Amino acid sequence: MNGFFARRMRKFIKLLRLLPNPVYRRGLKYGVGAAIEHRDIIGSLSLATVIDVGANVGQFSLLVRALHPDARIVAFEPLPDAAARYRQVFHGDSRAVLHEAAISPVRGTATMHVSASADSSSLLPISERQSELFPGTQEVGTTDVEAGPLDAFVSAELVAAPALLKIDVQGFELEVLHGSLSLLSAFAYVYVEASFEALYEDQALFDDVARFLEAEGFAEAGCYNMAHTAEGAPIQADFLFRRVNASG
Repeated sequence: MNGFFARRMRKFIKLLRLLPNPVYRRGLKYGVGAAIEHRDIIGSLSLATVIDVGANVGQFSLLVRALHPDARIVAFEPLPDAAARYRQVFHGDSRAVLHEAAISPVRGTATMHVSASADSSSLLPISERQSELFPGTQEVGTTDVEAGPLDAFVSAELVAAPALLKIDVQGFELEVLHGSLSLLSAFAYVYVEASFEALYEDQALFDDVARFLEAEGFAEAGCYNMAHTAEGAPIQADFLFRRVNASG
């Protein structure tokens, strides 16, 4: 009961924080709460372009629009229901474009493992450990989605500097980075959720993601929103990587 009450209180407090902002209210009209847990990080950056990979229903994109009104947002969400909600939220926003697709190293059709909680769906099979740590995220089915490298959907000319690549793809982070390699030099920042233990089958962990980005000229600039087990062990967090020669 205490846990239930705490969750309800967190949702209520977040609602109070969202209501004063007209951009956030636009999302609430469609049942979408902006991802204000990232506000201090994203608000501190100067951004002209944001590529939102794993956009879901637009939580992160709404935050970007509120903090960076003139930024170009290019979002990727392969699940049809979530993509439809995103389009509702951003209807009439000419600087926000959604591709109903996943980013992967290879162009074609990929199998999405659908979670009971849609935003926990992944191109990797959902493990028992994920369901154990986050009840209600078990796999309930699969569906085929469009997938391909970032440059199949976005040209280098569209990635105006300074640019941020945001990745929230439930264990598929390293594959997204491989699929973005041809455009990675255009980004000043990468903001990625990564895990310290495998929640999806064959998932790359934080160290793998960090090594890849460091080899491509990025350095870790912060760790945020850490999730822990009941015993206090780290599960996953959001990480900001900054290109070594980037400013801002």
